[in-house]
Amino acid sequence: MTNPAGNAAHFLALHHGDEPLLLPNPWDAGSAKLLASLGFAALATTSSGFAGTLGRRDGMVTRDEALAHAEAIVAAVDLPVSADLENGFGDGADAVAETIRLAVATGLAGGSIEDFSGSDEDPIYDLGLATDRVTAAAEIAHAGLVPFVLTARAENHVRGRDDLADTVTRLQAFQGAGADVLFAPGLRAIADIKAVVQAVDRPVNVLVWPGGPSVPELAAAGVRRISVGGSFSYVATAAVAAAARELQEQGTLGFMDQMIAGVSLAQAANT
Repeated sequence: MTNPAGNAAHFLALHHGDEPLLLPNPWDAGSAKLLASLGFAALATTSSGFAGTLGRRDGMVTRDEALAHAEAIVAAVDLPVSADLENGFGDGADAVAETIRLAVATGLAGGSIEDFSGSDEDPIYDLGLATDRVTAAAEIAHAGLVPFVLTARAENHVRGRDDLADTVTRLQAFQGAGADVLFAPGLRAIADIKAVVQAVDRPVNVLVWPGGPSVPELAAAGVRRISVGGSFSYVATAAVAAAARELQEQGTLGFMDQMIAGVSLAQAANT
């Protein structure tokens, strides 16, 4: 990645193309190179996928670790990269602003901030505080010569609060606070997705779910960006487990067929 400003500007432009931006989520430098070799236009980190490489669950990574990981992904590919910055690694607006400042310095093209507090008792930040956090992030993201595409996430639907009206209110507030892209992970019904798209004036990202709308259906609903979160990393984990069980329980080597295909893909990605 040799041109941070150009990559960030290109990343924002990709949200306004004829088709939704397909934004896959690598979990390490090798998977980033693989996805780049397959022709994707941009990438985004996944907090859950990265945490898995460290033997941890999602939410158990520090800011320093997340930023070092993002920097490694940026260095691995010549594509725009956005980072999952969780809740900004702090409750206050100042902490979020510092996270964005550090993220910009890594060469990232963008990053996301969510309104999940991490508290079991009150998992979603008060709307006022959540909006102040986005405002602080946007001020840093848009202040320098190098643009930074800020995604603001409303976490209701993955934190046990299926309140679409509140989600829309939050996304509208985040738009007003300066977010470039809006994201409400957990939306599955196409009618709900359409309602969000129609309620805001910024590109909307949708996280795909098993049994959820297809890419063409999301495109028809006006979705401008589609991501997979930790899904690809979990698919890889399941494939390894299936191969290991075949070897352990059956003693057969059928998994070697996929190994041969993997060697070819890895060699092509790492030329």
